[in-house]
Amino acid sequence: MEGEPNGIFLARPDDGGAGIRLAVKDLFDTAGLTTTYGSPIFMNNVPAATAEAAVRLEAAGYACVGKTNLHEFAYGVTSQNPHFGTVPNPRAPGRIAGGSSGGSAAALAAGLAEAALGTDSGGSIRIPAACCGVVGFKPTFDLVPIAGCFPLATSFDHAGPMARSVAGCAEMMEALVLDFPACSLAALDDLRVGLAWMDEAEPLVRRRLEQAAARFPVSETIELPFPEGVGPTFMGEVADTHRELYAEYPEAYGDDVARKIERCLAVTDAERDAAARARDDYRERSEEALRGVDLLLTPTLAFVAPRLPVDELAIRERLIRFTFPFNALGWPALALPCGPAEDGLQASLQLVGRSGDDALVLAAGELLERTLLN
Repeated sequence: MEGEPNGIFLARPDDGGAGIRLAVKDLFDTAGLTTTYGSPIFMNNVPAATAEAAVRLEAAGYACVGKTNLHEFAYGVTSQNPHFGTVPNPRAPGRIAGGSSGGSAAALAAGLAEAALGTDSGGSIRIPAACCGVVGFKPTFDLVPIAGCFPLATSFDHAGPMARSVAGCAEMMEALVLDFPACSLAALDDLRVGLAWMDEAEPLVRRRLEQAAARFPVSETIELPFPEGVGPTFMGEVADTHRELYAEYPEAYGDDVARKIERCLAVTDAERDAAARARDDYRERSEEALRGVDLLLTPTLAFVAPRLPVDELAIRERLIRFTFPFNALGWPALALPCGPAEDGLQASLQLVGRSGDDALVLAAGELLERTLLN
């Protein structure tokens, strides 16, 4: 493996080839190229086959220029990796890059790639996109193939695109999804947008969100619930992923991930059953809350990128508060920058649609992005 002093790339191909420069999160297998999953356990892992999502992008003219650093096993939101270093934030030095797809967001922000492939189980595409001032899209669950990607929590895991513009993400989706439906919107005028959780954002973040929301002629505040009691489902699936590996290599796990794994292993079957029922109830209540609106607009984060150093376990719940709900639901969610907020750093908004409304979310995001830039 070729180490990278900048903390962004973990390995590079000898020849990235011609094409659109693509950074691939080091959670996706790449044939002939070291793939660590952010763990020293897999320091010498060189897969024989490439993950399906990366194969599809390469077939569409993208060229892998490197494997990007991440939070260990994608189980964290800061990309502070004790084995391979903390991912820097090129747009906000001294701040977290976000995680777990921090290296993918940082590669875009640093101009090292035009496109990036990430994963999102609780916000791992959208949180680093928000922290680094780029765009990230979590598609509808199971829309983009996850085969060849190391799992975290299988019914929450999503693969998806990251880019410096919404159009860049939309182009990647056309390559990632066979027969991805086109959806062109001439204007935002006919969209009914529900606003949620705005009052939880920091003052300048909230101001930017309100200014963005004002670009939609029809918007209204709705009461969208949070997914209470769902966590044990996620934790139980993490336990299933890591049970045998952690038993064999406990000393190889970093401290913050090890503590989370141990909590996951302590989840009981009864807790998982109750959480599954809570998740079903949450889906019903969320569908009801969205009646009468086409899309949802929320903060991606309540604040701008936090300063380093930071205790991931202490800040984790605050960072996933607005992103995790849509992993629980499996709905498409787009994070895009919406203007400077506290400390002059970019705020990020989240546009969300119902399951299957990926093209609508991206089309609305493109139009909104244009109006915000004008």
